[in-house]
Formats: sequence, C-alpha cells, structure tokens
Amino acid sequence: MKPAPALAFACLLTACSTSGASTGAPTLGGVPLAERGATTNPIQHVVFVIQENRSFNNLFLGYPGAATQNYGYDTNGNKISLQPVHLATGWDIDHSSTSFFEDCDGTGSLPGTNCKVDGWNNELAGLGAPKNFAYEYVTRGDIRPYWDMAKQYVLADNAFQSNLDGSFIAHQYAVAAYSSRAVDAPDSVWGCEGGKADTIPRLTAQRTMGSRIPVCFNNPTIASEADAASVSWRFYAVNTTSDDGGIWSAYQADKPIYRGPDWNADVVNPPSQFLTDVAAGTLANVTWITPTNETSDHPGLNASQGPAWVASVVNAVGESPYWDSTAIFVLWDDWGGWFDPVPPVFEDYDGLGFRVPMIVISPYAKRGYVTHVQYETASVVRYIEDTFGLGRLAAADARAADPTGDALDYSQKPRVFKPIKGSKPAWYWARADHRASKQGKPAGMLGDD
Repeated sequence: MKPAPALAFACLLTACSTSGASTGAPTLGGVPLAERGATTNPIQHVVFVIQENRSFNNLFLGYPGAATQNYGYDTNGNKISLQPVHLATGWDIDHSSTSFFEDCDGTGSLPGTNCKVDGWNNELAGLGAPKNFAYEYVTRGDIRPYWDMAKQYVLADNAFQSNLDGSFIAHQYAVAAYSSRAVDAPDSVWGCEGGKADTIPRLTAQRTMGSRIPVCFNNPTIASEADAASVSWRFYAVNTTSDDGGIWSAYQADKPIYRGPDWNADVVNPPSQFLTDVAAGTLANVTWITPTNETSDHPGLNASQGPAWVASVVNAVGESPYWDSTAIFVLWDDWGGWFDPVPPVFEDYDGLGFRVPMIVISPYAKRGYVTHVQYETASVVRYIEDTFGLGRLAAADARAADPTGDALDYSQKPRVFKPIKGSKPAWYWARADHRASKQGKPAGMLGDD
C-alpha cells in the first residue's frame, strides 16, 4: 500500500453527515479518494482499542482455524490439562520481565530465547489463586462478544506483544513503538508528574537490568507526527488524577505531550467520552481507547465488563456515518502471565513477547478469517503510519507487518455493519466511569499493571 500524502486530514463530516447522507465526493486532505492511486485506501479513521493482560490461548482456546493448545507442560515434565476460568478473578499473575524469562524457560545464550514454554509453574500469583493458575482458559460464555467479532471479521493468531514485559512498556509501544529501553514498571506514578525521583530501569542488550532513568520520555510518537501533518488524534483514558492513577494513559510519560497543549486538548477522559464524541460527529483520524479497571480484562480486579465495553465501542463506530471509512483494531497489551504454547519470536533485546489476541474490524476486513501473518503491537502503529503518510518512529514499527493485504481488502465493497451483541448504552458507561474515578487500585493487582 502506498502511503497517503502528509496533508491536512479532516474529519470530513461533509462527506458523512450525522444523517448518513453524503453531501459531496469523499476527500482526504483535500485530495479526492479516487485520485489516491490504484491502491486506494478508503480509511480516514483508525481506532486502536487496547485491552489488558491476556494471552491468545487464554481467550481463544479452540477457535476454529487458530493455533491453540488445551494442555501445557511444567518444568518437571508434567503434562497439565488447561482448566476453564471466568474472566473475572480476584487474583492476578505476575507478568514482569522476570515472569517472561520464567515462562519461556529458554535454552539460548540470551535470556528468553529458544523457549521451551514450560515455566509457568514458577510464576507468582495473588492470594486465592488455584493450583496451576496459569494453565487456564476463559470460558467462551464470558467473552462471547470477542468471539462474535472474530467470526465476523479477522482474528490474528500470530500476533505478539512488541515488548517482553507488562503494560507500562506495552502502552509506550502503542504510541511510540519504543520505550527508551525501559523495562517493567515505574517506581511510582506512570509518567512525568512523578518528577526526577520517579525512575524505571533500562534493559541492556544482554537482557539484564541496566541504569535507571526518569519516567518522562522525549521520544517521537504518532501524536507528534500527527500534529506536524495536521492529522487529528485523541487518546481516551482515565484521568491521571483519579484514585486509580490512570495507569494506562500512555502520553503522561511523553514529555512534549504531557507538558504541552495536547495534554488538555487531545488526551480525553473519561473513556466513555468516546461514545459521546462519535455520536456528536467528532471522531478523530487516529484514536486510542484504554479501559478503566472495571472495563478491563485485567485479572485481579474481579472485572467482567470488558467484552461489553469493547462491543459498545465497536457498535458506536459501526452504527455511525464513520463506518465506511474506519478500521478498528482490538489488541491486548500483554500476556498477563497466562499460558500460551507458541514460543515468542526473537527480534531484539526487548521482544517479541508472548502472543496476544488481535481482532481487525472494518467494512474492508475479510469475513470470518484467521490470519497467520506475524504481527505485533507496533503493527497497528505501522498501519497508522502507512495510512496517513507518517514516518517511522523506531525499530519495532519499521519491522512490523502492516495488516493491509492479508487482513484488509480495499477492493471489496464495504460491508454493512452488523451490531455486536452484548453492548450497553453510553449512559451506562458514563456511570461506570464515574465510579472508576473514585476507586483506588484494587488489592488483587500485582505490581502496577
């Protein structure tokens, strides 16, 4: 796919009014879509929904056509049959870099390489965790909206997290494809507000802990490139001043955004505001959406509303005039310590991590298709860059495969949207977000993510 020119990209409500009636030929940056070349890309909006802490095998065990396995081994050679578990648990599993190396149980000269993937019995979990807690899968009834999305659109069964540890680093890869070589989680808060005393270790080329740096980065991001190209963007997350700390708000660790006008203009809270904005006809060209504790799939929170929340996000776009010009990516940020039988692919000092689910939803997505192409977190970043003519940010997005081609087919007629069952109205999520703003981090979470 040829990158689009780096021109001004408008929301183009003139071509898709709130009534759904077109008032003119669709354009992008003033250029008629028909003139963007033979490989016309009709996408004007990319929505990146980031969910929490699940391996591919944990959510999609037994999915037709996907590579899954209903048993694993431990380091003693015992074969362990996977057991069903509800999405909501009161206990969490450690998913730091230490857990990655334990789960991998590698035989290579570099930690975390040549993985035997049998070390889940060496992990730590919170109080109340059952025996063989990592060797489990979520019951389909708990996550039916995810399976319904996959059946209608595209499920990637060979997507990996770009980093080898937890959520803080994963969310940096979602906006910058890089994390300043940082690893694991900050000492305190998840961003620049912590000051110079709030630090995080760096990962060396030998995959050992190196020097510490402040948790306030100055890396190029999709946001900085989008601003320069007049591409609109928004990042929806819990307010960082809320009781739970807003730990999944990635741009709080990006100095130019956090200390500049974008922080108040384009970092939006609460997450449910996305539903209001779509209904009002103000969908940005590039959007990230992160959950609250209650709407995440994070273990240890007794949370079960993630599937309904994601269904509501997808339906909001699908039932709007934006549907024909949008690609939605639903991706889980890290494996959360859950068993997965596929060894991580070694790319560099920081990745790849374990497999995570990725669902590609668009009127141009193939129907009920399982793609086996190797993707990673930075593949969504790469897709955004290719769609809007933005430059590469780091090694991860430069190597990552763009989902265009195997997952998306722009030559097909845009499909009519079929609502995903299980969603809830906007007012329901607004009330849930209000509750989330007054809740601290539950005791069931291990670490900070």
